[in-house]
Amino acid sequence: MRFFVIRKSFLIVVAICILTGLGGWFVVNKGIVPTIGKPHADEKLVFNMITSEFKTKLDDGTEIEAYRFDPGTITVPKGKDITLSIFGVNGSEHPYSIEGTDINGVIKKGEETLINVKFDKEGVYKIICSTHSHHNGHHSPPMVAYIYVY
Repeated sequence: MRFFVIRKSFLIVVAICILTGLGGWFVVNKGIVPTIGKPHADEKLVFNMITSEFKTKLDDGTEIEAYRFDPGTITVPKGKDITLSIFGVNGSEHPYSIEGTDINGVIKKGEETLINVKFDKEGVYKIICSTHSHHNGHHSPPMVAYIYVY
């Protein structure tokens, strides 16, 4: 008759391996644990953004400023209805357009602007503020956000 001695440390290692394997299985099998960035088919996609401003003074006393959309980059699925909810925080207003579309309007300070859109082609689309674009003669960087459509 043989006896096997199993050490406690061995049991702990086996338990960790089993739990890690089960955790990986749950992550891989969609629907059991939702994955980040993969919405359900019936989920409405709303992307929240704001307008923001940065100001500083150079050593010579010159004041410089930069406006931007935050977040500056979003990723959206092709062919899905989405809503961009942009809240105006800084700057009295930001006239915008989305390159590659006929969408344009104005984002006003203290107000939420809702943009309903569906992108039918993959690629990169820019939301550009015409007040703070690099084409307006100012020396500040352009106010641009990028929409990556996959």
